[in-house]
Amino acid sequence: MAKDAKKPSGSFTWEGINKNGHPVKGVMDGASIALIKAELRRQGIKPIKVKKKPKPLFGGSGAKRKITTKDITIFARQLATMMSAGVPLVQSFEIVAKGHDNPSMQALLLLVKSDIEGGLSLGEALSKHPKQFDTLFCNLVAAGEQAGILEGLLHRLATYMEKSEAIKSKVKSAMFYPIAVMVIAFVVTAILLIFVVPQFQSMFENFGGELPAMTQFVVDLSELLQETWYLVFGIIVIAAIVLKKLKENSKQFNRLLDRIVLKLPIVGNILEKSIIARFARTLSTMFAAGVPLVEAMDTVSGTVGNSLYGEAIAVMRDEVATGQQLTVCMRQAELFPNMVLQMVSIGEETGALDGMLEKIADFYEAEVDDAVDGLTSLLEPLIMAFLGIIIGGLVIAMYLPIFKMGAVV
Repeated sequence: MAKDAKKPSGSFTWEGINKNGHPVKGVMDGASIALIKAELRRQGIKPIKVKKKPKPLFGGSGAKRKITTKDITIFARQLATMMSAGVPLVQSFEIVAKGHDNPSMQALLLLVKSDIEGGLSLGEALSKHPKQFDTLFCNLVAAGEQAGILEGLLHRLATYMEKSEAIKSKVKSAMFYPIAVMVIAFVVTAILLIFVVPQFQSMFENFGGELPAMTQFVVDLSELLQETWYLVFGIIVIAAIVLKKLKENSKQFNRLLDRIVLKLPIVGNILEKSIIARFARTLSTMFAAGVPLVEAMDTVSGTVGNSLYGEAIAVMRDEVATGQQLTVCMRQAELFPNMVLQMVSIGEETGALDGMLEKIADFYEAEVDDAVDGLTSLLEPLIMAFLGIIIGGLVIAMYLPIFKMGAVV
């Protein structure tokens, strides 16, 4: 037991000399210092100093933070810019890592840098971290390395990620705003019914006589909520947990949910346009990088963000693999508008499919922007009216008996 206790595990910082005699350093995960040194020697690095990485105190600047898609996007753009300026790849990684404000991203980039110094290609080094660098990212980088156009591919990849994140953000904001207002309205209404209405109720009991129907309804609703508030909130919490678990674990539930969402008025149309934009942008980016169409569609099927479209694209991929034209497969799927089918058909006939797909993506991204702006403009007065009716209705119901007494006097 004592022997095992002496074996450190976790992250280690190291310093050493590479094959060219240059000093290098980085961070590596491992079970012990001895194993870290052995791994460094395997990579052609002579270890000089290896020590356990200290844990940050009180969650300071070195605290572990989640690596977001935005972090990866910024990294892709910075690396492309560095390479355009003629900075060597390894040095680019070190500069980008030191300049990043996310410690977790710094550690990840240094790990990738050490793998590259050990002889791995950039694509191979990135593929060791699938949670941060997805199949699309790794495939495009590998294609760029093989074709000798890594710098251009990184710029294209960064543009793709920036546009994808922008459209995701637009769609999320369009859906989040009304949901947030509904939640606030529910909470405010519950507070009024549980804490405010009872104060009026005790005052009404002193008045005597029959309450107006609207006031009586609010009082009855208040009494019901006071008696069962824990049950109501408990059901809401349990329902939220169950929905989350189903979404994480049930493909059938996700398929049903995706179908329902696409059929929603206004919101469904925005989501459909965003899916088509993502499909076109991803396929255009991969096809332009020289990735074969079948392989590109395999990646696209997992990135559109909707199981209905994802399954249809997987079927299209199998049909394209048998020699059918992409346009024919898309028409058989019955999910794409005629304009998209016509532009893809022209792209296939003229040999400019990637350019046509990029134009489709630009068009639908602009459509999503306009639709979200229009939806926000439409929702603002509707939401204000909704809140006014709910909150104003409660206030009027509470003051009706007082107005009635004033009229009698």
